[in-house]
Amino acid sequence: MPRSKTLPAELDPSARQLATRLRRLKDHSELTMRQLAAKTGYSAKSWERYLGGVSLPPREAVEALARITGTDPVPLLALHEIAADSRDGRRARPAVPRQDEQCGREQEPPTSPTTWPLAGPAAHTPPRASGPTPGRFPHTALTAGIAALAVALSAVLLLMLRLDDGSGQAAVTASPRTTAASPPPSYTCHITRIDGHWSAGVNEGRNTEIGYGATGADVAEAQCLLRRAGISPGGIDGMFGPLTLRAVKTFQERAGLTADGMLGPHSWKALRG
Repeated sequence: MPRSKTLPAELDPSARQLATRLRRLKDHSELTMRQLAAKTGYSAKSWERYLGGVSLPPREAVEALARITGTDPVPLLALHEIAADSRDGRRARPAVPRQDEQCGREQEPPTSPTTWPLAGPAAHTPPRASGPTPGRFPHTALTAGIAALAVALSAVLLLMLRLDDGSGQAAVTASPRTTAASPPPSYTCHITRIDGHWSAGVNEGRNTEIGYGATGADVAEAQCLLRRAGISPGGIDGMFGPLTLRAVKTFQERAGLTADGMLGPHSWKALRG
């Protein structure tokens, strides 16, 4: 089996743990990406993204993998929920500048009150009425305008993040429908004896050399003949997976052949009797 790629360093811890456990289930089942896609309804490209930590798998994909590997889905779904909440929390935290911080930078310290003399000619001169310092009003209006613009931009940013989050979730929900693989064909065994040789009536009597990972009618023919010989290959699904490989090796050992798991001319001859 090929070595899995290293998960991204920036991946959230809960998402990293989920991807690691899904990888272990896939490796333990010895299923190829194509077989995993056929059995779960999610494409091989989607599984490459899920197991590589590029995107968080849908809840249904996690349940499907747990089902075909005979694993309890509850711990995996709990971990998936934590990873999804962590992802949504990161998207909902925009950097919003505080209005008082924007305005505070432009404020000037108050001027000290003017002390009027108590004696002398100037004592008879009335103080000027207090009013805004020349040039101060335009400066204050500019500061208030900048603060209002910052608040408006922050509101627009929040709205864009919410719309982006909703569209991303809709894309994840729609992914299984658009990328789902077609269901594998079904096969039926019709064991008969033709000219002294056993046939299941699936592949028209061909003895094509096949091995682990192969699919199609030749694999289904071999599965039927293995079952006739009293060795269970699992289901008659036309997929040369771990159970079929084990059954082939067992049959080869009983027939005194090299137990390499490959169905060649000698193994086919022994299967057909």
